[in-house]
Amino acid sequence: MDVYERALELHKNARGKITVGCTVPLESREDLTLAYTPGVAAPCRRIAADPEAAYEYTAKSRLVAVVTDGSAVLGLGNIGGLAGLPVMEGKAVLFKRFGGVDAVPICLSTQDTEEIIAAVRAIAPTFGGINLEDISSPRCFEIEQRLEKELDIPVFHDDQHGTAIVVTAALMNALRLAGKNMGDVRIVLSGPGAAGTAIIKMLRHSGAKNILAVDSHGILYRGRQVGMDAHKNSLCEITNDEGKRGNLADAMEGADVFIGVSAAGIVDEDMIKSMAERPIVFAMANPTPEISYDAALHAGAFIAGTGRSDRPNQINNLLAFPGVFRGALEAGARDINYAMKLAAARAIAELIDDAHLAPDNIVPDPFDPRVSAHVAECVAEAAKVTGALRRGGKA
Repeated sequence: MDVYERALELHKNARGKITVGCTVPLESREDLTLAYTPGVAAPCRRIAADPEAAYEYTAKSRLVAVVTDGSAVLGLGNIGGLAGLPVMEGKAVLFKRFGGVDAVPICLSTQDTEEIIAAVRAIAPTFGGINLEDISSPRCFEIEQRLEKELDIPVFHDDQHGTAIVVTAALMNALRLAGKNMGDVRIVLSGPGAAGTAIIKMLRHSGAKNILAVDSHGILYRGRQVGMDAHKNSLCEITNDEGKRGNLADAMEGADVFIGVSAAGIVDEDMIKSMAERPIVFAMANPTPEISYDAALHAGAFIAGTGRSDRPNQINNLLAFPGVFRGALEAGARDINYAMKLAAARAIAELIDDAHLAPDNIVPDPFDPRVSAHVAECVAEAAKVTGALRRGGKA
């Protein structure tokens, strides 16, 4: 059987990947009296008097909703909320296995922006955080921004920020090896959608100054008329200060870094050869990258990274989101700000020390047991330093 047949068998036999467990005993009448009626009235009264008490008396402090409308599921596209449920269950088990965080899949039957916002707002009292997942661009930007403003719990679109955090961590280490500085290099990003936009903003916050964003119509520049929308126009304000025009090949000539979150096979070896000395190539389109890992190295890439698990330097969101949420929840954060995201990126990067840093080892393995705990610790500290705590947070 191939991997898809084996996966079907696994999911069918397991009837899903999550279940509900108990944290208290239920073996006697006394147990029922304390866990349910009449004893449960006591914590209910406490919470009614002080909503912050929910973090002390319920699972809210460790519970995350994994919310999707199924409009951009992995490489499958718009398959709807129900068909996306196996992915959301998968995300929930990753939260539990790698972050010790309980997560619940919430698959919505609407793709209307206002209805999604209303639905998440309505369920928010149950949860300590909201993980938005596989919601298509550009709607994902407004949904996240609105919910961040309206809710007092962290809202995190992992397709954007999880990817951006790990890309930033990988690039920090790649630049260390290449002997280059973030503020000096020219970076080309292909695919300024949800992930690409977040990557650009994260890199700007980490010191990058010279970034070109490229879509299917070419380089983004101020005043471009073709294929533009609000978020691409906003990207023009923080990229391409020189007003460069042209296609992807034009953008890559002389560039130090290529980051791809776009489409399969759009980069050839000649484009890599045209880059600056010791070029860094992160081709992350899934399942088929913009250029294969082996072809990138053959063309002269100093360091190559990918989204695939069968090649070195896998730039995997799993390195980020479990620890980010764990840290935010443990600190009692009301949001996840850029200081916390950068703290996560630095935490991931510094787990590879100088003795182990190599062109084929720039990010830790997702199964490295240090990752989630270290990311959580650094994120929690950044939340405290920046004052991103709700009233009951651990200042």
